[in-house]
Amino acid sequence: MARSTVWLCFLLFGLSVASNLRQKRQEDETESDEQSVDELCLNRPPDEYFRLSTEGDCRDVVRCDQAGENGITRLASVRCPNGLAFDIERQTCDWKTNVKNCDRVEKPRKVMPIFKTDEPVCPDGKLSCGNGECIDKELFCNDKFECKDQSDENACTVETDPNRAPDCDTNQCILPDCFCSADGTRIPGAIEPNQVPQMITITFNGAVNVDNIDLYEDIFNGLRQNPNGCQIRGTFFASHKYTNYSAVQDLHRRGHEIGVFSLTHKDDPNYWSGGTYDDWLAEMAGGRLIIERFANITDGSIIGMRAPYLRVGGNKQFEMMADQFFVYDASITAPLGRVPIWPYTLYFRMPHKCNGNAHNCPSRSHPVWEMVMNELDRRDDPTFDESLPGCHMVDSCSNIQTGDQFARLLRHNFNRHFNSNRAPLGLHFHASWLKSKKEFKDELIRFIEEMLDRNDVYFVTMLQVIQWMQNPTELTSLRDFQEWKEKCDVKGQPYCSLPNACPLTTRELPGETLRLFTCMECPNNYPWILDPTGDGFSAK
Repeated sequence: MARSTVWLCFLLFGLSVASNLRQKRQEDETESDEQSVDELCLNRPPDEYFRLSTEGDCRDVVRCDQAGENGITRLASVRCPNGLAFDIERQTCDWKTNVKNCDRVEKPRKVMPIFKTDEPVCPDGKLSCGNGECIDKELFCNDKFECKDQSDENACTVETDPNRAPDCDTNQCILPDCFCSADGTRIPGAIEPNQVPQMITITFNGAVNVDNIDLYEDIFNGLRQNPNGCQIRGTFFASHKYTNYSAVQDLHRRGHEIGVFSLTHKDDPNYWSGGTYDDWLAEMAGGRLIIERFANITDGSIIGMRAPYLRVGGNKQFEMMADQFFVYDASITAPLGRVPIWPYTLYFRMPHKCNGNAHNCPSRSHPVWEMVMNELDRRDDPTFDESLPGCHMVDSCSNIQTGDQFARLLRHNFNRHFNSNRAPLGLHFHASWLKSKKEFKDELIRFIEEMLDRNDVYFVTMLQVIQWMQNPTELTSLRDFQEWKEKCDVKGQPYCSLPNACPLTTRELPGETLRLFTCMECPNNYPWILDPTGDGFSAK
């Protein structure tokens, strides 16, 4: 079961049985019992779950609920479904074999710095550690412990980092280089919604190979055209292992956008959310180097990336991106809201709650665009059904089981965007999900063709969205929008009909022989993290 599905189970099953923990109180209930709940909840966040005991099957947790009668704090209980256990660290239900902290009752308590006091306790330019020690403000949240109690690295979220990016200032943030708005919903260029093209981005994550090339051929068959006469485009975030680089080369030739989805795609989510600058450099700049070399992409067009498992790497990821001239990230999700969010630059503070996996959003200012992933409304009947949590990848909408449900999801979310501020609608897939049932692919193609019968919908790449935002152009003038005319209607054959199938090994993956399909010359070794070119190993 995917982690997003497990989380959904937690919400649907756990919260459905959640209720105030009603203990039958005897007439002579003692005052000390009342105090015990208050003591348990003292300084504890209301959304933090904890155990009352380590006995039992690790399924039961509680949180402090202050919405009781007369403002009395009570305990609200949640129970994970059968077969699952509650992970105290990650605050979610997961398979019991994955949960290693059943012997702990609560998340470890960290010493917090003291930022707010009635009277200043530190001189100007300094802030107080949790123990009262004063250090320079810029030393907080720099990944080094300067406070003796290490509290300087414990309040570093988008909301708490004392060196965080400032709130949006539209007088300073001016297109084409900067775009922000207070709540993220403002349309670039102050264009009226009915003159904004409804852009739809279709993206795929993972390896490009024989398992999915036929799917991409079916969707992007060269015959489906946007209203400006140019073929519809998609964005492919390619991981390295098992990718056929001759196929990537042909996708690029035909005008699709290629981004980076990492070199190793390690399956340890903490590797990504806690990654160092060098980790992100090796994974993403290294992944780009491999794609450029073996897919022969020499035009500098690989400018975007997506983090595996959408595990954003905080400020380290974005520092690396700026240094390596990555233009955009496409990993941060925005919570499902009434009005969707437009992409924004990270010079100023992100305009929505840090959502998604691990909550490690960048808190500092970065010269990078965020192609935010607006969560999709997954409800079968939005006019009737109760609210459900949104889903960021289409395949994480775990209640979508039939083609009819998928069709309703597509059209309802299109209408949500089209009838409000026309922020780009992102349809993000793993190819295997679309291929899992023929009706899913058929419904997507039916939706695309239905949209193309209109004159106000464009299927574009992530870069094309940025190009439009940098030069907002009304629908009536869009047919001549030059930024969208490049590689408009590509004809012809792939660069090579029979790519080299290089059987390669590497010291880094002992015992494995992997085939590298490329129109270029075979390297000496299979490219990997310490040897991205395959020419030979760099010193460790």
